[in-house]
Amino acid sequence: MMRLNWLIGLAVLATFIAVPNFLKNYGIHLFTTWLVFIIATMGLNLTVGYAGQKSLGHAAFFGIGAYTVAILLKAGISFWIALPLGAVLCFATGLVVGFPALRVQTIYLAFATLGFNTAIWLVMRNEEWLTGGNFGINNIPRPSIVGISLDGNLAYYFFVLVITLILAALLAALLRSPWGKAFTALRDNPIRAESLGIDTRGYTLLSFAIGAAYAGIAGGLYASQVQFIDPALFTVHASIMMYLMVVVGGAGYFLGPVLGSAVGVVLPEWLRFAQGWYLFVFGASVVVLMIWLPDGLLSIPDRLRARRVARESSAARAAAAHSMGRGAKA
Repeated sequence: MMRLNWLIGLAVLATFIAVPNFLKNYGIHLFTTWLVFIIATMGLNLTVGYAGQKSLGHAAFFGIGAYTVAILLKAGISFWIALPLGAVLCFATGLVVGFPALRVQTIYLAFATLGFNTAIWLVMRNEEWLTGGNFGINNIPRPSIVGISLDGNLAYYFFVLVITLILAALLAALLRSPWGKAFTALRDNPIRAESLGIDTRGYTLLSFAIGAAYAGIAGGLYASQVQFIDPALFTVHASIMMYLMVVVGGAGYFLGPVLGSAVGVVLPEWLRFAQGWYLFVFGASVVVLMIWLPDGLLSIPDRLRARRVARESSAARAAAAHSMGRGAKA
């Protein structure tokens, strides 16, 4: 399985490095958006897939990061200060949002995070003095590195790709650490985890905070990418779509956000040929995936392996029974 993950990862990386060089501006924009949502859903996958929490408010953190970076950039503050500040603000907000998870779980926690998303969206829409309200914030500048401008779409794409790889490496290191084992223990059996001395309260809060920080970074990168943001981008619908990306890709699978974000970002573009029906076709495709692959696309190798093991076990039992029958007759 580990070898297969490496092969898939290398194939995906080769795709991200090679393909955009042959695309026009809209194709590059699409790939950049794909990367941004990979970052956002990596954070949500930590919260949902590894720590087992139910969060439907991820777009709020995405929006907090986007607005923080946009407001600070418009005020003349460097992108290299604005982006970390957005991540820190989302981390702190994630800690606060994680507190309901200490008292309620499952569907009740999902509703609590939905309420949080709605509250943040209302602030974005109504506090015009800060966010621009429904008019949003435009002319958001892109950063530069040591005097090299990233205004070009391809240059900005590779910048986002590097950030994505760094964040993926940090998350992989986290998941291999004792923290990662604590997160999965919290997901699999919180009572047993607590009996083993794991601080389930602390790790619950951290799962929300780290996931929120990833969403904040993604939001900041997205703000500079599109150079315009408004509240319509950060609704409850966007949170549900991010959750769907994690589930479709495979919650708890490291590469799940890559495939899930492709389904949420790239697949709708491929379905444009259906014109007015494309949302219906997209929704039907997701429903079929959830029925046949409830654990996500990356569960396919595990399902195939389980079927092979079951067939081999069944064959072994049949052979043993046949052998015993022959021995009895003798």
